[in-house]
This record gives sequence, structure tokens and C-alpha cells, in this order.
Amino acid sequence: MTLLESEKYLQDIDKITKSSNDFELLKNKSIFITGCNGLICSALTDTIIHINTKFNLNITIFLATRNMEKTKLRFPESCCKYIEYDANKTLLFYEHADYYIHGASNASPNLIVKEPVETINTNIFGLNEILTKATESRVLYISSSEVYGNIKTKNPIKEEETGSVDILNPRSSYSQSKRAAETLCSSYVSEYNSDVVIARPGHIYGPTASKADIRVSSQFMYDAAVGKDLVLKSKGEQLRSYTYCLDCASALLTILLKGKTGEAYNISNPNSIISIAQMAQYFAEFANVKLRFEIPDEEEKKAFNPMNNSSLDSTKLELLGWKPVFSKEEGFKYSIEILKELNTN
Repeated sequence: MTLLESEKYLQDIDKITKSSNDFELLKNKSIFITGCNGLICSALTDTIIHINTKFNLNITIFLATRNMEKTKLRFPESCCKYIEYDANKTLLFYEHADYYIHGASNASPNLIVKEPVETINTNIFGLNEILTKATESRVLYISSSEVYGNIKTKNPIKEEETGSVDILNPRSSYSQSKRAAETLCSSYVSEYNSDVVIARPGHIYGPTASKADIRVSSQFMYDAAVGKDLVLKSKGEQLRSYTYCLDCASALLTILLKGKTGEAYNISNPNSIISIAQMAQYFAEFANVKLRFEIPDEEEKKAFNPMNNSSLDSTKLELLGWKPVFSKEEGFKYSIEILKELNTN
């Protein structure tokens, strides 16, 4: 059973389709998506497939993937065209796409620590290939809240604020290359009049996360869904913006269709800014499992996100007309329910 066969998941997609009238703008358009098997872009792809069928929009969906077999199992062949793709290699794509959405990147902390060079190359070279192809198209670049670095404010971070990043720490390969990639976007806008918008998602979670994803919210979600107790390797005091994957998908479509060229937009549910420990407690509560705390070892510490506060101010995005549909309670609860549905079918 795939996610697109899950009744609960489809019900959640229906909820976000009712929250916006913008989808008609995609009628008869073509969209090229990288990172389609990842947490964020798989939810986005599911949403586009669903609205394409539901509203008869005649959207052409190009899915760029380095794992063709996995992608074909995940997304129906009747809805998509598949493109062989590696973000570290030249992009061989010769058809027209009205929109490019670039989400391919190492995002799981273990991969960032293990492959810092590949992380940098993917974020810079992969984006440059997209920008080179999309000379007459709009590009949505999916960046990250990690571009803000360590910042002194305890308030939700606004788009114009920046903090410090330890440039000699290989874990910074992700945040530094995301920063450089955003500058590359701005440079294309300035020098070539490219049409590029940037999304900065906070901490996105939901059933589209892979089992191999070791981000703490993904681990806790999968453990909770199978009845395992949760183990938090810190006090969990760090503040995060948690956003359900389908709210993130609707936010990305809002930025794609209504964002201003050259601008960056935070993606954050303003009603779901909580600590890591609070997030873990929600998963434990909804799955009826225990939460305990343990001291991390040195290897585990290497993968930690160094930001104590990565809560984001979503005002700029909300001014485009976006608003989240799911409360934090609904998002965490539905994530577990959907995974349980998948595991029992």
C-alpha cells in the first residue's frame, strides 16, 4: 500500500485543496521536480498529482530521480514522466517546463556528516544546472531554516535576520551550501533576470518521511507508530518550527505561484512552535508509549543541528494568502495514524 492509497492521507490532501483557489493557475502547465522521494517534495508531488486528477488540470509532471524503480513504485506512471537525474551530474532534460522545483539535497543529519563534500556539491552544482536550464521558467528553490545559523533572538526569526555558522565544522556543509545556493539564486536574478523564488522550510514532519531519515521527528514518528518507547538524546530544549508535510506542500505552491522574484519566504506553522521535547511528548502521547531521556555519545552529537532557536516568523508567507490547515495536535496524531494504516494494509 502506498501513501496515495491511504484513505487518511488523501483526506488530509483534500483539506489543503479546500484552503486555496490558486491551483487553477497550474492548469495546462508543466512542472519539473527534483527530490521527489524526499520528505518535502514527495508530499508536494502527492498534492500536485491529487489536484491534477481532482480538478482535471492537465498538468504535466516531470519527476527527476536517481532511483527510477523507487519513484515508479511511489508515484503512478499514469500521472508522471520520469527523468534520470543525479544532482552531481549534468542535467539531461530537453523538454519545456513552466516551473522548476528544486528540492534534491542531503538533508538527513547522518548523510550530512558522512558526506559533507557531496552535500555541498549537490546544493551548489545541482541548483546551477537547474538555473541554467530554466531561462524562461520560474524556479522555486527549497532552502532551509539552517541558513540562519546560531542567532541570539528568542523570537521567531524573520527573513532578513542572520546568525553565525561555524565554517570549519563539516556539519556546516549543509547550512553553508544552502546559504551559497540562495546567493546563487539572487545572482541569477540580478545578472540574467531569472525568475527565482526561495522557500525556507522549518522542521517539516509527516508520513512522507523515509524510515532511513534519522531526523529526530522522523525517528520518533516511526518508533511511535510501531509502539516503541521514544529516547531523546538531549534535554530537548531547542525551539523549532514544526509544520505538517502537507501544510508545507501548500505553502510551497503558494510561493511558487504568488511569491515575488528574488524573495525568500519562511515556512512555519505559527501555532506549532515548540521545543523538541514537546514534539516528542506529542508523539508519545498519541501512540501511548513512554518518552525517556539519555545522554548522547560523541558520534551522535556530530549530527546535531547546532541551532538552539530555529523558530520562524511566517508573516511574509501569510501575506501571500497562505495559512496552515493542521494544528500541531492534528499533524502529530495524523502522522501516526497514517503510518499505522500503511503498516496494517
